Amino acid sequence: MRIIKPNNWKKFEIAAMVAVLFIIIVNALISKDSPVAVISAICGITYTVLAGKGNPICYLFGVTGSGFYSYLAFANALWGNLVLYMGYYIPMQTLGFFQWRKNLRQDKYEIIKTSLNNRERIRLVIITLLASCALISALMYFNDKSPYIDGVTTVFSVAGMYLTVKRCIEQWVVWMVVNGLSLIMWLNIALSGEKVYSTVIMWAVYFILAVYFYFMWKKDIQAPHQHVL
Repeated sequence: MRIIKPNNWKKFEIAAMVAVLFIIIVNALISKDSPVAVISAICGITYTVLAGKGNPICYLFGVTGSGFYSYLAFANALWGNLVLYMGYYIPMQTLGFFQWRKNLRQDKYEIIKTSLNNRERIRLVIITLLASCALISALMYFNDKSPYIDGVTTVFSVAGMYLTVKRCIEQWVVWMVVNGLSLIMWLNIALSGEKVYSTVIMWAVYFILAVYFYFMWKKDIQAPHQHVL
């Protein structure tokens, strides 16, 4: 069994991924960016692209990238992000690898994609909003640098990772919110003087990928071979 089938990739997808990774490396050399930020960005983008393609191998890059990103969160006093990545992302990504392996299409090394029903979507929105308010209050108490953005991105990321493991298309909508807010948060950190430009680029690419893969999954989920929760 081939882990990655070239025929499942569009030429521009491969070209775009190579171009983004090249930009990150060149930017790191010019701006003398943090090596940790560079490795985190490369692993994170590779994870997102492979996840979008429905390939279980994405989680190997996910776990590695999460480890390096945890260090960045610790160094910048983003306690919500730190707990999220160390206590949730890494365990869930490990679980996700085995869950995805059990739900592969027979015709290619790619997962069977699913979606939530309307009741599940409403319940998800209510829970994430209430949890976000609670976490923001807690982060303000512990003097988090960005309590509002850190709180919302942390809660939505928990929901997003759960939906990712469940193979639900709604994950990409959640990731749009997370990635957009995270981009703003890290851009402010970069403007304050921290050399985390690769992380800024990473979140910008994440946002674009979330939009792209939402429409790709929507098209695929409507095909006869897919299933709905």
